[in-house]
Amino acid sequence: MKFKSFLSVIVILLSSFTLFAQETHVKWNSSVNKLDDSHFELVLTGQIDSHWHIYDTTYTGGPKETLMTIEVLGDSNKPAAKKVGPLQISGKINKYYDDVFMVDVAYFEDCVVFTQQVELLAERADFLVNVEWQACDSVSCVFGDEELKIAIDRNGAIAEDTISQAGTVKVGGGNLLSMIIEAIIWGLVALLTPCIFPMVPMTVSFFMKGSPDPATGRKRAFLYGFFIIILYTLPIAALILITRIFGGDAVTTDIFNWLATNWLPNIIFFIVFIVFALSFFGLFEITLPGSVTTKTDSKADTKGFGGIFFMALTLVLVSFSCTGPIVGNVVIRSVSGEFWTPIVTMLAFSTAFALPFTFLAMFPSLLSKMPKSGGWLGSVKVILGFVETALAFKFLSMADQAYHWNILPRDIYLAIWIVIFTLLFIFMLGFIRFKGVDKVRKWSAARIIFTIIVLAFDIYLITGLFGAPLRALSGYLPPEQQKGWFYDKTVAYEMEDYDITKVKYADKLKLSHGLNGFFDLEQAKAYAKKVGKPLFIDFTGHACVNCREMESRVWADPRVLDILRNQYVICALYCDDKMEVPEENWIEAGGKTLKTLGKINSYIAFSKYGANAQPYYILESPDGRKLAEPRGYNLDVEAFIEFLNGGIENFKNN
Repeated sequence: MKFKSFLSVIVILLSSFTLFAQETHVKWNSSVNKLDDSHFELVLTGQIDSHWHIYDTTYTGGPKETLMTIEVLGDSNKPAAKKVGPLQISGKINKYYDDVFMVDVAYFEDCVVFTQQVELLAERADFLVNVEWQACDSVSCVFGDEELKIAIDRNGAIAEDTISQAGTVKVGGGNLLSMIIEAIIWGLVALLTPCIFPMVPMTVSFFMKGSPDPATGRKRAFLYGFFIIILYTLPIAALILITRIFGGDAVTTDIFNWLATNWLPNIIFFIVFIVFALSFFGLFEITLPGSVTTKTDSKADTKGFGGIFFMALTLVLVSFSCTGPIVGNVVIRSVSGEFWTPIVTMLAFSTAFALPFTFLAMFPSLLSKMPKSGGWLGSVKVILGFVETALAFKFLSMADQAYHWNILPRDIYLAIWIVIFTLLFIFMLGFIRFKGVDKVRKWSAARIIFTIIVLAFDIYLITGLFGAPLRALSGYLPPEQQKGWFYDKTVAYEMEDYDITKVKYADKLKLSHGLNGFFDLEQAKAYAKKVGKPLFIDFTGHACVNCREMESRVWADPRVLDILRNQYVICALYCDDKMEVPEENWIEAGGKTLKTLGKINSYIAFSKYGANAQPYYILESPDGRKLAEPRGYNLDVEAFIEFLNGGIENFKNN
């Protein structure tokens, strides 16, 4: 099997995840019935996949209802058409009592038809149709959003029928491309660790010597790399799929939110990373029991696929002490509610990790050109120790923000990182020695360049203590509004005609950039109705890396800040906050009482808006009318401004 075939398999795997995630299980078609010279029927037909169903158009407090809106395009002062009568719905409807939401639910199977009568007031009229739905089968649900543009002339012909399908509503969980790139970088970094680098020539040599010919050796090397990928990717995929099958999207999201923000796993991760860092500094060695690696290594001597598999398993187990914390960082960085992102990022990590083994097996002559393992690996290990120490405080920070302990605010966090990277700089200069690291006798070009990079990064961190936003690190640092141990906790809101002391949860939560707003949806709606402004609803989270990046890179634009500050009522709903709200604000859902702010907001996001990841931005009128298509993570500032302005325009025109 050739090297390009190996890459093809990886591309297919990545594509399959993407295609699966975008399946919406409903196909929409449009048609027109002519009633007379000026009256027509727009007919929208939804063909629903077998064993799937979508819900009725009336929201009952249960699953997301199906929403169909038909808008006449053009000059609103001189419309080309008008709707006549209400939207009609036909199809086989079924009803049942939902034990999770504890309400009566109605749904359609096989097919549903929406019919809207319209009257033409001109020779031609253009219509924009938008439909949103939640499709479910017996084990899982997806969310769909589709837009159809239809033009009708006097003859009743469809002059235009273009469809733009948005796919499943899983926006905002992560910038998948950036996370894949980060995972690939970590996969390549892992190859330089002392546990793994010495095994590269050893394992490749094993395959070449144990093969009757080079072609067979290359095939076996491909299988070796493939098994490494499977051993890293399959466990996280199994965790996600099992929880999704038996508990649905909400359960999987809850598990990931628990991992990302609950104090227990974050404290455990913090301790584990510190322990690994101390190991990298040479205080002790972390190894699996010898019986485990010996047993797997003995089975690797067997011929055939089984032997290759156990050889890969041996590498994974032996390299655990170096890859364990790296893998943990990759997974935790991507579990902010997006189900497929952890699988794809782990696939990217393991592919980058496995490719060199396959590549060197195909071209063994390159082994002679590789640097020999030695003292330089000791330096790499110490460098990783400093990085692991810095990353450890990220986990502690997540718990600190979610529970409002206020023990690790932004300035203290920055000070700790500055100390860590200052020590790393001193180590690179050769003034600090660690076990297993040779004394610096000759400076290589690589060492000089890396030392300069560390110094520059340290100076960059120092500027953050004096107010610099440090946007490149926005996903790793506490938010700017969490200034320090002694920051002012008073409510700083100045909102017209409102008693600022009544803003719920404002003593614990603050908006970025000094913006004013609310943290309770009903309170925000009441105020928006009072002042006659649209709502900007921000489903966010303390552990949401992309939320911080949006606030740092997009919200920070003066034009965006001006619009948010003056044109909208902002409502930030934290979906991972652990604060218990007063009893009158508790919600009963699925036989459970939701008491914390995060669980209540997560329930609102999923049940009302079909959102299961953050950030998720909604523009809405005070009476609940949608003003624009919801928006997730996207660093395009101009597009975000267009999104905000479009919501304002729709609010004023209707």
